[in-house]
Amino acid sequence: MSGSFEILSGYPDDVLAVAAHGRIDGDSYDKTLEPALEAMVAKEGKAKLFYLLGDDFEGFTAGAAWDDARLGLQHLHDFARIAVVTDVGWIRGAVSLFGPLVKAPVKAFPLAEKDAAAAWIASNEPPETGYNVDASGKLSTPRS
Repeated sequence: MSGSFEILSGYPDDVLAVAAHGRIDGDSYDKTLEPALEAMVAKEGKAKLFYLLGDDFEGFTAGAAWDDARLGLQHLHDFARIAVVTDVGWIRGAVSLFGPLVKAPVKAFPLAEKDAAAAWIASNEPPETGYNVDASGKLSTPRS
């Protein structure tokens, strides 16, 4: 199945909600996700990203994986928060690994908690805990 991003409706104006279907390629980023993210940032200043990778998600092409990394690095400071909703284990692991590099709260949710993820992404409450990268590039972790 060729892949595509679908922009989801029914979310607050400051939330960019997207669902990935099939096998995502670089064109999906270039034609759908990147323009939608840039428009959101231009309008709102920052974007809250709700990223749904459901049962029909089949993965990324190598080009799409590169575009995903590039997009994240280009917009590193443009996110207010990110919710990744998936049952794909390696993606949840990647969120745990790379989430601390983003200067915004990043959370992974299983598909069964999609509604909780939607409520969390719409929230403006400060995060309970979080990670930040300081100017020296060292990770600072939350203290208990």
